[in-house]
Amino acid sequence: MSLLSNRVLNMSTSATLAMAAKARELRAEGKDIIGLSLGEPDFNTPDFIKEAAKQAIDDNYNSYTPVDGYVELKEAIITKFKRDNNLDYGLQQIVVSTGAKQSLANVAAVMLDKGDEVILPCPYWVSYSDIVKVYEGIPVEVKTSIENDFKLTPEQLEAAITPKTKMIWYSSPCNPSGSVYSKEELRALADVLQNYPNIVVVSDEIYEHINFVGEHASMAQFEDMYDRTVTVNGVSKAFAMTGWRIGYIGAPTDIARACNKMQGQMTSGANCIAQRAVITALNEPPSRVQYMIDEFKVRRELILDLLNTIPGFVTNEPEGAFYVFPNISEYFGKSIKGVKIENASDFSMFLLEHANVATVTGEAFGNPDCIRISYAASQEQIIEAVKRIKEVLA
Repeated sequence: MSLLSNRVLNMSTSATLAMAAKARELRAEGKDIIGLSLGEPDFNTPDFIKEAAKQAIDDNYNSYTPVDGYVELKEAIITKFKRDNNLDYGLQQIVVSTGAKQSLANVAAVMLDKGDEVILPCPYWVSYSDIVKVYEGIPVEVKTSIENDFKLTPEQLEAAITPKTKMIWYSSPCNPSGSVYSKEELRALADVLQNYPNIVVVSDEIYEHINFVGEHASMAQFEDMYDRTVTVNGVSKAFAMTGWRIGYIGAPTDIARACNKMQGQMTSGANCIAQRAVITALNEPPSRVQYMIDEFKVRRELILDLLNTIPGFVTNEPEGAFYVFPNISEYFGKSIKGVKIENASDFSMFLLEHANVATVTGEAFGNPDCIRISYAASQEQIIEAVKRIKEVLA
């Protein structure tokens, strides 16, 4: 009999972190692995943010922080929401957490009861499903198509709703597909939800600024959705601050206060130095990090051009984030170098072991026909990685 709970025994290991760990093991063995698996910018945190952190250390910020974040940081978040998203939030509606992942877990913890259903348009970020399951919710996966740029349609949303539906979670720009919902597309989904006033939307906008099509749209911008939308964001991606671990929500007051209560019993407030640095990050205009977005756009064009020369790779053009999500199902049922490829997991592992390139299976994101390739790597690494993939598949 196991001493461990069913909760953890039934939980999947994060596929992205597992692949990154496997890649590190192989590197330690001396193999030249190119990592295109992690969603982590390869830029350094901008100097103006690092200077703010150094100043915070010198200013002796070393005590416990308020559970929901420093007031000055919450004010910076409020200013950011207004400036970038035209969203009006008050101090009681903001909760700062140890990364957007904790923000999502907080929301699930305070909202889900056993058997509550959460609609997840597939592909979805790898942790959504397990976070929902941990809090005894039921993930309801809705498969989207590459032909529709992996976006949920109003008809699909309507068909997925049942009397048990409690929430819908989505990301835009999307991890793993890079899809970006336009204001019109979100409005069409919101129109469906007008008939279901008790369904709460979780809008994960962590990739907001890594957007190649212009204007970013938030579900909460609609007056009839504001009171039942939780907007999740953070600084990991756009500011290259993955290890600083700061995420936040803007939410209806009752949800935000509940998250504050939950966090107070679990982790308390987020890191003091990181919070002080993020005040500086958010008070600066997004143009301060535009150089990263410009480079990601160049890399997107590069990797799409290269992947489109490989037979059996079907790609669309992602509009944001830094991933491509090609359909590689043409390889299923085939043997390559004596290895039988039955699914995306087999294909991803084959590329790691035979091409020395780390990717992530689409199965982890709810789409078993695709793999996720991150182009948060140098142009040289991207060129070499795709060359290796092409050669091993030839």
